Amino acid sequence: MKPKIIKDQALIIFGASGDLTYRKLVPAIFDLHKQNSLPKNFAVLGVARSPFTDDSFREKMKDGIKQFATAKDVSDEELNTFCQKLHYLSINTDDGKEYSKLKDRLDLLDKEENTAGNYIFYLSTPPALYPLIPKFLAEQGLNKEDDNFRRIIIEKPFGTDLKSAISLNTSLREDYDEEQIYRIDHYLGKETVQNMLVTRFANGIYEPLWNRNYIHHVEITAAESIGVENRGGYYDHSGALRDMVQNHLLQLVALVAMEPPMSIDSVSIRNEKLKVFQAFRPMSNDDLFKNVIRGQYTAANIKGKYAKGYREEKDVDKDSRTETYVAMKLFIDNWRWGDVPFYIRTGKRLPTRVSEVVIHFKPAPQRLFPETTDLNNDDNQLVIRIQPDEGILLKTKMKVPGSGYQVKNVNMDFHYSQLQDTYLPEAYERLLLDCMVGDSTLYIRGDALEATWKFVQPLLDFWEKNPDAPLHGYPAGSWGPNCADDLIEEKNLTWRYPCKNLSDDGIYCEL
Repeated sequence: MKPKIIKDQALIIFGASGDLTYRKLVPAIFDLHKQNSLPKNFAVLGVARSPFTDDSFREKMKDGIKQFATAKDVSDEELNTFCQKLHYLSINTDDGKEYSKLKDRLDLLDKEENTAGNYIFYLSTPPALYPLIPKFLAEQGLNKEDDNFRRIIIEKPFGTDLKSAISLNTSLREDYDEEQIYRIDHYLGKETVQNMLVTRFANGIYEPLWNRNYIHHVEITAAESIGVENRGGYYDHSGALRDMVQNHLLQLVALVAMEPPMSIDSVSIRNEKLKVFQAFRPMSNDDLFKNVIRGQYTAANIKGKYAKGYREEKDVDKDSRTETYVAMKLFIDNWRWGDVPFYIRTGKRLPTRVSEVVIHFKPAPQRLFPETTDLNNDDNQLVIRIQPDEGILLKTKMKVPGSGYQVKNVNMDFHYSQLQDTYLPEAYERLLLDCMVGDSTLYIRGDALEATWKFVQPLLDFWEKNPDAPLHGYPAGSWGPNCADDLIEEKNLTWRYPCKNLSDDGIYCEL
């Protein structure tokens, strides 16, 4: 594969006075600078209502870089040199008449910084501005590509339901080609998520096993130990289904389940992911009742400290029925995965912060050896850990030393931390660089976005039409409602209970 050329360009961040720019975006750009990954001529223009000057914006971003960039022990001289690339423009971003000021400032930046008219517009704004800002840019001709490129990055949420997602896509496509639109999902920027493609398609030993003949079920967990923190106002209108399942978890399902692409390029990979979404088995009302568990965390004592229940959190309705936990069983109706259940779960205030994919292989057809009993499921498992303690774990069986044939599970593991001399980029660092070079592989395509909403929409409708549908309480610090174990109907099988350390699995080590 030829190395991609990175052209001179400017990154324009709308909502630049906000937390995402301060904690994630500018620190990621600085890390790209430290890795010599930025183009020779590059500039950042922050755009927001707040009345910063270039200098005051730079001072604020210096503080963010010091706290949140991966690179540490940076000299003041190097930091000052980098911050000369940062600029700021204060405008009312929901007033289209103000955008002529933006066009004039970009023309000036092109002359001062030699950015060649190549622009990436990053929308780090409230979702209500997603249809407006691209329109205002188009009115100034800032969507037009001749010998330069114009790209737009949009943060989630991409709509709040199927109808709003279609409406947003339709609005964007009136002024931009699909190739110009980059819908960002920071989960896909994680190195271990991308490694799933390599694990599957670079190793000949897995492909013959990666199907309904050898895999019993697949389990995907995205757990958070924190509550909603100060996001209660947003979260109470979103919930776990919209916040995590429709985007992050279904994207992970697609990476596990997709067919081998013709080549490792954006079109081929995203085509195969779309086929997975289109093959999701629709759920009947009976399925929605039996195969989906929703929960909400309640107050509890964790290590002697009182943890609030969800309804006690700031800006949360005291009678809220918003779910903070979702567990689901779904099926993919194609030849590879016919009748193999995929179990996915996500929740807040669980015992630990962990995201992982677990492939459960079918057991040997005949049990010849007595086996020790423990809290682990009894099958062979391939665990792909996304965070933390990133790595891969293969659980296999070995003979216990001594007489007879006593067998126990053992772990064969690899940890990314073992690669001491290898730099692992943060998710935003990787995704920003991909957009700079025009690689949309890790971004979500419009048709795939609508396909995931099409799968999720019946569940949203079911909960809305059936307000008395079960909402199970679970104590903060637990692994969610007990009834979630009943989703896995096989005897002696339950969810894997992971620890933050990849290999210390199978026990409630965080509690």
